[in-house]
Amino acid sequence: MKLLVVGHSVEDHIIVNGEEQINPGGIFYTALALKNFIEDEDEIFLNTSVQKENYSMFEEVYEKFKSSYIKYVEKIPKVYLALHNFKERGETYESMSQSLDVELSKLNSFDGILVNMITGFDISLDQIKNIRKNFRGLIFLDVHTLSRGLDENLKREFRKIPNFNEWAESVDILQSNENEILTFGNNIEEREIAEEILNYGTKILIVTKGKLGARIYLRKEGELISIFNSSLKIENKNMIGCGDVFGAVFFYHYSKTKDLVYSLRLANTAAGCSASYTDLKNFNNLKNDVLSRYN
Repeated sequence: MKLLVVGHSVEDHIIVNGEEQINPGGIFYTALALKNFIEDEDEIFLNTSVQKENYSMFEEVYEKFKSSYIKYVEKIPKVYLALHNFKERGETYESMSQSLDVELSKLNSFDGILVNMITGFDISLDQIKNIRKNFRGLIFLDVHTLSRGLDENLKREFRKIPNFNEWAESVDILQSNENEILTFGNNIEEREIAEEILNYGTKILIVTKGKLGARIYLRKEGELISIFNSSLKIENKNMIGCGDVFGAVFFYHYSKTKDLVYSLRLANTAAGCSASYTDLKNFNNLKNDVLSRYN
C-alpha cells in the first residue's frame, strides 16, 4: 500500500502547572502512530516542512518514511499549548509556515491521502479541491486547527470555517472532535451537522469524544446511521496527539481492509493507549499495547 501523509511539523511548547516542556509536534504524532503499524511492503510518503536547527527531535520517526516530499524551511511554527482538565486546550502560535506543496501529477500513484490540518494552513481550499479533481483514491481530512481562526496575537480561537461545504465536497473521510464539529456548516446539533456534511459529499464523518470514545456517521441505503465505540478505561495522563494517533490508525487500516468497525475499534484503542503514555518513548510499544487490549 502506498499512502501520502500531509501536514505541518511544529515545535510544541506544552505548559503544565507553569512548567514548559518542548517536544516535536504536529504531523509528528501521525507519523509516530503509523511507524508502529506499517509493514515492509508499505510505502508511506511524508509531505511536511522541517527546520535544520531542531530536526533532531523528529529524525528518529521521520527516517522511517519516504522523504522526497520533506522540505527544509527557515522556521517551523512554535505552538504554545496551555492544557486544561475540563475545557479545550489553549493554543498560541509563534511564526507560521506557508502551505505545503502537493504535486498533483503524481497523486494517482497513491492508494490514499491523509491530510491533517495541524496549523489550519497546511493546504489551502484551492489545493484540496485540485487534489480531489486529480485523485481517484481515498482522501482523509482531520480538520484539526482549520477550525480555529488566527488573531493579531497569533492566538487560535474556534470560529465557523469559511466555505466549509467546499472542504466537505472534496474529501471522503472527515475527522473532528466535539468542539471542532461545531465550526462546520449551519447547524448546532451533532446529528444535524452530520446530515449536512454527508449531503455535501463526505462519505464518512468521525467525531472523537475524548474519554467517551468515538462515533462514526455514514449513510446506508439512504439512511443516516451511526456507529459508536467506547474508549479504553485508563488513567488519562496525556492530552497531546491522541486525535492524530486515532486518525492515522483508522485511515491506515481502513485503507487496507475497508472494514469500518474494525478500523474504528483499533483506532479508538490506539488513542486510548496514547492517552496513557507519559513519555514519547512509550509510543514504541503502541502496536503491542493496542493488539493486547483490542477487543
